[in-house]
Amino acid sequence: MSKTLETPAGVVAGAAAVAARPSGDRRSDRKREAVAGYVFLSPWLLGLFGITLLPMLYSLYLSFTDYDLLQDPEWVGLDNYVRMFTDDPKYWHAVGATLVFGLVSVPLKLAVALGVALLLYRNRRGVGLYRSLYYVPSLLGGSVAIAIVWQTLFGGAGAVNEVLGFFGIEGRSWIANPSTALGTLILLAAWQFGAPMVIFLAGLKQIPAEMFEAASLDGAGRLQQFWHVTLPLLSPVLFFNLVLETIAGFQGFTAAFVISGGLGGPADSTLLYTLYLYLRGFGDFQMGYASAMAWVFLVALGVVTALVFRSGSLWVHYADEGER
Repeated sequence: MSKTLETPAGVVAGAAAVAARPSGDRRSDRKREAVAGYVFLSPWLLGLFGITLLPMLYSLYLSFTDYDLLQDPEWVGLDNYVRMFTDDPKYWHAVGATLVFGLVSVPLKLAVALGVALLLYRNRRGVGLYRSLYYVPSLLGGSVAIAIVWQTLFGGAGAVNEVLGFFGIEGRSWIANPSTALGTLILLAAWQFGAPMVIFLAGLKQIPAEMFEAASLDGAGRLQQFWHVTLPLLSPVLFFNLVLETIAGFQGFTAAFVISGGLGGPADSTLLYTLYLYLRGFGDFQMGYASAMAWVFLVALGVVTALVFRSGSLWVHYADEGER
């Protein structure tokens, strides 16, 4: 015998009462709910307009002016942009240093993060502790204290030279040498691999073990399994990490500022774009010029990010592609 599901009488009565209410009352209820929603959103909206959008629009206006914080902005049109591209060699030096820093540090950081993730994603005794320890540099790497420690390590009498001296290799002041100063910043950026490592670990956990077993039965070795199984299935996670680290990599500032003493030395070798922007704006009080630099930087980052997204269709593979 089939049983008939009985709806409680109270529910039926409540639904009938709501349906019987005049449409004007229902519209009033929706309006009150909308007002309540905007009230709860108001802190975020105030932050969006007061801290983000309005300052951005004002900086766009300043980019077309000559402004030194002491006098009212004076409209100069495109002069700041023309000067930036045609009459400021130091600007192009900063662009070059930033490109080298980003194009080397981001792939190196992702490679180290993926390598460590491959070592730590299997469950072993104490693996949780190791994961936590490897994540710590991402929490501390952007601090002034770590930049000072890095400066000491790679100084003329630092620990790096002591280790090299133990093996009979003559060291140098890595920070004070124009040919190696930027390399120390790249190493510091790569050392902060904890955040992408954790994301890679999560991605590796989602790869079915049967895929590796099937590849092993087909005679694939560890390297072949990594190249034909791990990388394709991990490519969405790799793409996600690449986008985040590309955006963050080109915005490096703290380490360059601390290690170079705020000047981008030696010989402008660590003069990254954000540091040069800071020096123009808060060192020389050329706020209009610094605003123009900031907007060019924003557009350049947008273009680079768009190119990364565009390239994703060529090498990112999703598990449900065959079902589409």
